Amino acid sequence: MVAVAAAVAASAGLVSQPVGTAQVGVGQVGAAQVGAGQVGGGQVGVQAIGLPQQLDTLLSDSRFQGSQVALVVRDATTGETVYDRNGGTRMLPASNTKLFSSTAAMHTLGPDYRFHTDVLATAPVRDGKLRGDLYLKGYGDPTALESDYVDLAKQVAQSGVKRIDGDLVADDTYFDHVRLGDSWAWDDEPFYYSAQISALTLAPNADYDSGTAIVESLPGSAIGKPVKLTLVPANGVLKLVNTATTGAAGSANTLSIERDHGTNLVRVTGSIPVDDTTAGVEWVTVWEPEVYAADVFRRALAAQGVLVYGRIKIGATPVDQARQLARDESMTVGELMTPFLKLSNNMHAETLVKAMGAVAAANGSWSAGLAVATQYAQSVGVDTSTIRLSDGSGLSRKVNVTADSITDLLLAAQKEPWFQQWYDALPIAGNPDRFVGGTLRNRMRNTPAADNLHGKTGSLTGVTSLSGYVTDRDGRKLVFAMMSNNYLVSPRSVEDAVGVTLASWTSQAPVAAIAPDTTRSVQVADECGEWDKAC
Repeated sequence: MVAVAAAVAASAGLVSQPVGTAQVGVGQVGAAQVGAGQVGGGQVGVQAIGLPQQLDTLLSDSRFQGSQVALVVRDATTGETVYDRNGGTRMLPASNTKLFSSTAAMHTLGPDYRFHTDVLATAPVRDGKLRGDLYLKGYGDPTALESDYVDLAKQVAQSGVKRIDGDLVADDTYFDHVRLGDSWAWDDEPFYYSAQISALTLAPNADYDSGTAIVESLPGSAIGKPVKLTLVPANGVLKLVNTATTGAAGSANTLSIERDHGTNLVRVTGSIPVDDTTAGVEWVTVWEPEVYAADVFRRALAAQGVLVYGRIKIGATPVDQARQLARDESMTVGELMTPFLKLSNNMHAETLVKAMGAVAAANGSWSAGLAVATQYAQSVGVDTSTIRLSDGSGLSRKVNVTADSITDLLLAAQKEPWFQQWYDALPIAGNPDRFVGGTLRNRMRNTPAADNLHGKTGSLTGVTSLSGYVTDRDGRKLVFAMMSNNYLVSPRSVEDAVGVTLASWTSQAPVAAIAPDTTRSVQVADECGEWDKAC
């Protein structure tokens, strides 16, 4: 048995505890040394062991019994393997899949690429009247906000159009009409992390969760009164069915907001206590988001004094005959990497995949885009014959990659001209700023990994992953990939312990082993670790 002790404070979520017998690891990194660990403020003699043995000990955690774990650590400069446990084994990566889609997008589309949305017409304008249809054509912008549609409406008004005699045609034909990814769960569809993918869409705020709207809720004026609801942005597509009531002061908040499958009917049930004055915020997905975008645009036109006399319908723009009345452009793909990767935005991943297909193969489909992403990975040295990409986000349970393939990709990305912008967009451990720390902002705080480890998280039920870059105490940069599958109790604290162990390691002095925190006996649902609005 090897005695180990924690080298970090309990506030970091990592504590000292006895662990099982260390196994023989891969790689020669330092010899076993005798050191001292500090536990609870007192000095305790411990045996400091080599890095591979420390990692072996962490992976002997009982939570891995009957489940699978893979971990590969490599020198980021030389590519030398420091540690390898099941590196060639295919695993479910969850959102570590975004490492493949994001790097391919930076290469294929380029960091300066912008999405756009156009307003077009084919009929003449006479006396301020457009004598035909008005076309709203999307080219995949996942960051389009209500304010962008307002700007488009202003441009239309400035062009001299005051009335549209025809219909408002919502055109999302730049992508195919397959809305949801391969093997996505039907019961995830109402929730913001599983919105429909469309080339014409809308996000309710600067998290850029395209294809969703926000339902804000407040208690009624008195006990028993209906809960007050507000849609953001205002639209006529989602229909709220509100049976929620105002409860007594101090009562439980049991509000539930969920869209019926296959419809835009949103049922609001439960109760809000009368003294709960903080507005509740819940994201809901929209069925057929191109109609949602067109509805918001029509309202923006009306506000600018431009009236549409026809209806909203879905169709294709006769682009060869159309002239442009207005255009809105998105942020660049390089800039998009920050909200995409920091918040692990699934819709951004899938939009980028379809955009790659549209740009590189004139085919805005998952199959075409995933072929482009796979080709990019192969071109930089990833053995793509051993992996399968089924979507861009990792929601699909058909995605299979290896820890070897992830570290190959991470090593190769360092050589790309866009690497720094992409690297900066990865979540940073322990940094509380939401758009810096991202999905790692509450992890590894006050440890050597904080503001050091840049990594991509991943979460599905029974799946957790963490891969990225970390610098050890000797100043050596490492790349690592860790995936855990089919466990019953989340081993996410082991991931954190691995990250802190790598950040703490030095071959120049005794290093006490790090152990995961076992004081948190009940883990929150896996999705909550990554999709913070789901909790």
